[in-house]
Amino acid sequence: MDAHNCYPYGEWWNDRIDRALSAGTPVAIEQDLAWYTDRKSGRSWSVVTHGDPITGREPTIEHYFFDRVRPVVEQALRADDHRSWPLITLNLDFKDDNPDHLAAIRVLLLKYRSWITEAPKGNSSDTVQPLVVRPILVLTGESDAQQAIFYDHLGPDDPVLAFGAVHTVDKHYHAAPEEIDSEKATNYRRWWNNPWRVVESGGQQHAGDWTPDKMRRLRALVERAHSNGLWIRFYTLDGADEDELSCHGWFHTYNFGDLAAARKRWQAAIAVGVDYIASDQYELLGAEIQQSSRKGNTSRSQ
Repeated sequence: MDAHNCYPYGEWWNDRIDRALSAGTPVAIEQDLAWYTDRKSGRSWSVVTHGDPITGREPTIEHYFFDRVRPVVEQALRADDHRSWPLITLNLDFKDDNPDHLAAIRVLLLKYRSWITEAPKGNSSDTVQPLVVRPILVLTGESDAQQAIFYDHLGPDDPVLAFGAVHTVDKHYHAAPEEIDSEKATNYRRWWNNPWRVVESGGQQHAGDWTPDKMRRLRALVERAHSNGLWIRFYTLDGADEDELSCHGWFHTYNFGDLAAARKRWQAAIAVGVDYIASDQYELLGAEIQQSSRKGNTSRSQ
């Protein structure tokens, strides 16, 4: 379960990270980051926010994310059961590519290195190094500016602590999977991030019925990603009425209109092995995934 926009907006929805963690692990938690500069002092820092207006009173990711997950991570390190790691995927959605911002986040990740999955940079990005798996896995976006800070500027012996997405900008959403996803995994780029309209051309608001052709399309996209050594994510699969959207701060563009429609897509994504299914309905999707996992374990045991 990928907890979409898992942060407060101003004074609203401060419980999102608690809701995401309550849905069980493994879990992905998306954090949007912006670089704020105080006009009076000239000091700049990273804040967790969806965007303007930014006041500087927004939480930092260290306080909002790392402090909150500390009990989970420290318990995992004590238990030392690597079979369940990573427990948490931290998905960083940068609202800017300011080099100072990216460098500050790199420094923060180094501070928490003992918690974070890493790989050695090595001498060639074409050589996909094995991961040293820890309780947290950090993903970032597809921009080359992010690659410069999180990978290119590192020495061969430095740890890669954040892994980028393959390029999707300017690619036709409705093309064949092999045309959209022509990149194989590299040592830095290890995942593929997709809006749902790659599967259903109308997007969530105009999706219509879920059909066998759509299921074949979804399966082909997942199989393509996995054959290229990539994790795959789809965003954002919600099914809510107008009142729910309003009181929870969810977006119309990601909404199928009712829970039954969203649930069909969740079940399809689970069935074909999507790695990250993003939704704002953390608890419901988390329960769906857990239920599917239990059914799968039962069928295998038989």
